[in-house]
Amino acid sequence: MKRPLIAALAVVALASGLTACETATPYQQLNPNAAYAGGYRDVKLDSTHWRVTFAGNSVTSRDTVERYLLYRAAELTTTQGFDWFQEADQHTDKKSEVFIDPFYSHWNYGYAWRPSWRFRRAGGFGGWSTWGPGWAYDPWGPEYVSEFSRYDVSADILMGRGPKPPQALDAREVMMNLGPSIQRPKA
Repeated sequence: MKRPLIAALAVVALASGLTACETATPYQQLNPNAAYAGGYRDVKLDSTHWRVTFAGNSVTSRDTVERYLLYRAAELTTTQGFDWFQEADQHTDKKSEVFIDPFYSHWNYGYAWRPSWRFRRAGGFGGWSTWGPGWAYDPWGPEYVSEFSRYDVSADILMGRGPKPPQALDAREVMMNLGPSIQRPKA
């Protein structure tokens, strides 16, 4: 009698944890006390060089993380009183975690229950299949294994004033072009 109750509580706790990460990382400063939420961080290297980083959570795409880094570099350049910036070095890291569902069951009875949705398979496979939170459906592989990936990007940038070199970017122009696609935290 206690085993199904404990399993049900574990599923609720897991679902609550996954719900906290259902939205992509917004454009925000990295909070050291909540680093899992992601955000940007800057380190001044010398008077014209900075290291800028942006970390996303497991539902933030690589494209978004790299775009936010570029926007932060432009924003930082203007706040420091410079006109243009140039990336000296950029690195993108992918960190993956595999989650194996301990409550998986083909029949989903009893303590193995979890929320799921049914969908019709396309492409000649026919029939119905099940999908749940965080599942990557693979008709030939185990449905109880999920992979979550996070992207972190960092770049060393050089800032300057006056005429911009050919490979440099105009900071105000970058902010104007990328600004509409930047998602800020909800109040």
